[in-house]
This record gives sequence, structure tokens and C-alpha cells, in this order.
Amino acid sequence: MFGNGRNPWEPSLTSGGSSSGSAIAVSARMVPAALGSDGGGSVRIPGSFCGAFALKGTLGRIPTWPWSATEMLSHAGPITRSVRDSALLFDILSGPDPLDHQALPAPDVSFLARCDQPLQPLRIGFCPTLFDTQVDTQVAAAVDAAVGNIARSLPVTVSTLKPDWQDPLATFETLWVAGRGIAYGKALAQKLDQLDPGFADLIRRSAQYSLSDYLQALQQRAAFANQVHALFDDYDLLLMPTLPILPFAADDVAPVGYAGQDGAVPWARWTPFTYPFNITGNPAANLPCGRSEAGLPIGLQVVGPRFADAQVLQFCAAVEAIAPWDQHLPPVSGQ
Repeated sequence: MFGNGRNPWEPSLTSGGSSSGSAIAVSARMVPAALGSDGGGSVRIPGSFCGAFALKGTLGRIPTWPWSATEMLSHAGPITRSVRDSALLFDILSGPDPLDHQALPAPDVSFLARCDQPLQPLRIGFCPTLFDTQVDTQVAAAVDAAVGNIARSLPVTVSTLKPDWQDPLATFETLWVAGRGIAYGKALAQKLDQLDPGFADLIRRSAQYSLSDYLQALQQRAAFANQVHALFDDYDLLLMPTLPILPFAADDVAPVGYAGQDGAVPWARWTPFTYPFNITGNPAANLPCGRSEAGLPIGLQVVGPRFADAQVLQFCAAVEAIAPWDQHLPPVSGQ
């Protein structure tokens, strides 16, 4: 199977990416679960557009091999119909592996068992946006309503936040593009005409980065991660929109208002809430939270401290119990 990944809720629209096939298959009820890889949002973005649960665990939670061009950004994660399905897959897939030096030890408690435990009081930080990004009004309304329901129904204290973070886009672009140059540049430099145009452009751009640029990006990554981690001294979880936009036309390369923008990673302009947590390595989930006026899925992103994957899953399971999203099926599901 190949071609443009179309949204099961409206085939004229995009499913997001890059793990689009996984999200499409789960949303359309072709499979109960699928695995994806998330280097800048690639399980959460299609999860949001297709109305599926998707969790990028803490960096190293699920071991991976072979080595990735964006090893320090790329996280494996499942896309599922329910939180419990995802927790089960994390139980199966997590644990140390000698082939992945970033792999974390197996947790002491089952992720699935944690979902069955009563939710203890939590301090929630709600970020309506990050970096002054304009959020679509329908997305904002759905997210606000979901957070309000959470505040009323669960043992949580919700505070609205505007984190004092600088957008780490330049850091992300350097790591993303230079990483591909390190991995593929020499092997593919003479074969650019045989590559997908977008990937060929990444290889060309990678030659523009020096060793100093790359090392500086590593320092910036650590500094931004420390800023994010400091916020979790005061909050147990962060909530925000997964994306600031609704699904756009499947044949367009970018949403209206974002097309033609300069930059080494153009799609990062419309995913400002996902890639920051690839830089930091925090667990981050897309939780379906509502639908647009046209019936398109909208996602709420749940971000936890590093290593708190079980807490993210437990919270998401509690939200799913008070606001189940699986009653509505996309028209292409045949059900």
C-alpha cells in the first residue's frame, strides 16, 4: 500500500504524519493497534487528526533498533483505540535492550495495572498555547471544554499557565537536519535526484551545518530540557492542544497560512506543541477530546515529567472514563 495518507473521517483531508498509516489503520478499525515512531510529533499528530490515542513515552522507554538519524529525538510509541490498549503495549514493549543504549529499565509496576488504580490528587498546568501560537477557535473551544470537564470530574487542581520558554525551533531544526546528514549524507550525496524531493532537500541543507552548530544545538537542547523539567517541580502534568489547527487538504503540503514558509523543517511551523517534547524526552500523549463543527477529531496533549509514563497513562485512562471517545466511528470504518 502506498500513496497519500487520507483521513478516515474525511478522505479529502490529511491524516497527518509521519506515522499516518498506523493512525489511519487504527481509526478505520483495520487493526486494534499499531506502532509508530515520533521524532517531532509523528504519533501524536496523526493521532490528533484521526481521533486515536497515541503516546510517545519517555525517551528510551521503548527500545529501538537500528540507530536513527535523529536518535536523541525519536521515540517509539503505539497508536491505539483506548488508553488501556496502549498501556498493555507499553508493558510488552518496554524494558532494557543491549542494542539500544538509551533503553530504560523496566518499571516496577505494570502500566496496565496502574490504569486500574484510583487517581490521586494532581496539580495540572493548562497551557492554552505555547510561544504565542494562534490556535484555531474550534480547537481552542474543544480543548477548553475538555479541561473544564477534567477540572470538575477528577481530583485535580488546574492552573492556567504561560510558560516563559523560548521556542526551541532552531535547535530542533539543527538536530533534525544535521542528524540526517551524519547518517545519510555521504552515501546519498550523489543520488539526490533519486530521492523524494523533501528528503533530498534535507540532505542538501545538512551540509550547511558545522560541527560547532551541532554542538551548540546539543547545549541548547539540554538548557531547554532543564527549563521544562523545572516546571514539573510545581505541576504533575501539563495539558495543551496537541495541534493548533484542524486537518487540512490531503494534497496540500501545509495548512492555509503556513505554505511557503522558509525553514529546514517546514512542518514544524504548524506543530509547535509537539516537537518541544522530543527535544526534552518527556512522555507526551494525544488524547481525543472533541470534534469540530464538521465532525473532525481534536486532540488534547498530556505531558508528564520524564519517566512518569505510568502517571500519564493513569491520568489518560481516568479522562477516558469520564469522556469516552470511541462511540463515534469514521465513515470509512464500514461499521
